[in-house]
Amino acid sequence: MSTATDDRDTADPTDEGWPRGRRRDPVTRTRRWATDRPVLLAAALAALAVGVWACWSVTVDDAYITYRYSANLAHGFGPTWNPGQDPVEGFTNFTWMVWHAPWVWLGVPLPVVSKLTAAACAAAVVWVLVTEPRTRSGAVLAAGSFVLFLPTWGHVDSGLETAPFALVVLRATVLAARLLRDRDAAVRSWEIPALLLLAGTLRPDGVLGVLPALAVFLWVRRTDRSVWVATGVAAVLGGVYLAARRAYFGHLLPNTFYVKVGVEAATDGRWIQTTAATLLPLLALAVAALLRPRTAAPAALVLASCTALWIIPALSAPAMDYLSRFAWHGFPMLCLAAAWALDTVEVRRVAAGAAAVAVGWTAAAGVLAPDARTLVNYGDDLRRSHIAIGLALADTDLPAGERTLAVTDAGAMPYFSGWRTTDYIGLNDERIAHGANPVDVLLADDPQVVVVTSSSPVPGSWRSDLPRVLAGRELVGVAQMRPEYFQLVFAKPDVAPQVRAALDRRLAEGRAVTDARLDPGYSRWLERILGLS
Repeated sequence: MSTATDDRDTADPTDEGWPRGRRRDPVTRTRRWATDRPVLLAAALAALAVGVWACWSVTVDDAYITYRYSANLAHGFGPTWNPGQDPVEGFTNFTWMVWHAPWVWLGVPLPVVSKLTAAACAAAVVWVLVTEPRTRSGAVLAAGSFVLFLPTWGHVDSGLETAPFALVVLRATVLAARLLRDRDAAVRSWEIPALLLLAGTLRPDGVLGVLPALAVFLWVRRTDRSVWVATGVAAVLGGVYLAARRAYFGHLLPNTFYVKVGVEAATDGRWIQTTAATLLPLLALAVAALLRPRTAAPAALVLASCTALWIIPALSAPAMDYLSRFAWHGFPMLCLAAAWALDTVEVRRVAAGAAAVAVGWTAAAGVLAPDARTLVNYGDDLRRSHIAIGLALADTDLPAGERTLAVTDAGAMPYFSGWRTTDYIGLNDERIAHGANPVDVLLADDPQVVVVTSSSPVPGSWRSDLPRVLAGRELVGVAQMRPEYFQLVFAKPDVAPQVRAALDRRLAEGRAVTDARLDPGYSRWLERILGLS
């Protein structure tokens, strides 16, 4: 990452685009900002740490899907959903999944691994956002918007690859932006190709976010043979990775793609409207940066990278988009581009006012996000429902061959139970993902326990005729996650007594170790983290 020892701190203040407002001796101003920068960095990291601590209990259910694959890999079964069955790629974050596997051997809880790794990546993002801008106002805007945005805290703690992926894309963009400012900038020939490869293995669409940076890199260094060699090596390794995936899983794309795009896609424009409203000042400033010669090219690079990252969610309105996490992938880049815009404002008070408005808007937008009140309480809600069910099933002493489960929320319940699981939404089931009727799959698998997600204590349905599936099974437990979010547990008569007893015990335990409240809201969250409930 940059140490900010280049011309940003020593540039002549009469240079085009440098703030001039109130006159101050250039040497004094440089020294003052050099002194203030560590203070801002410490303050930003402290704010990030407080936010991560406040949301520490949040681990989303989807994260446990990755953990299940990591655990199976660590135990020698390979990256598979059900050991002994044909492998299915129900995850979209290969490198993230592999990263967690060694920690299984060491006995470290995987949510802790995720949170600490993501927190380190977020801290690195803060470093970039403080050191890359040329002015105090720019750095305050970039770092302040990032650390005071409530979704930042949630994404760091979520257990997903969101923060590491955002760091990778940001790093590639920063390197390419340096080349746009100075063709001779010190950028290693292998780094951007390596970041492209890493991004593509963290997320299938990750390559799109780094491609603009790679294009800049290849154009600026087009006469450097080592650049083309490094890019070629990255391309070969990427091709080997894709071929290995195709050979192992049987499909070029992850199984989840066929469900989320083929079944759940929507193009009503809500994703675009929400993203634009949330990030409006940052977007406006990034566009304004296009109007200054000094920042036009770097700003265009950021906007191109964000567009590449956002085109798929904008067109498909993806499900499971917790706190706009797909938009958040480009959020650090947008913070930096907005800071570059303020770097060119000549009146420092105007720049400071614009920074305050942007930070305030972004922080307020994060608090007002539609699902923010729910997400800050997500950990407690999941603990007394999904996790409790998974632990209860693990407690039973049924023979291995009878430990069969069917769920729609295929995260914590399969992970904590360790049971062979049919995911009848299809994220982890190739048959359903490629068109099979969920009812036919459930009838063929005939699991001992079926868990139904419902908006009431009465069974609903999701693309399936549940009465046919549940015929002959007993309702042995009901776990309530939120006011209109229930998990109904049905078991075959021969295992029902044992499953019911385990559920009663674990559900009671879950209520005892959580705040036992169902309402989403900040008052509940604050009371919990302050020890008042």
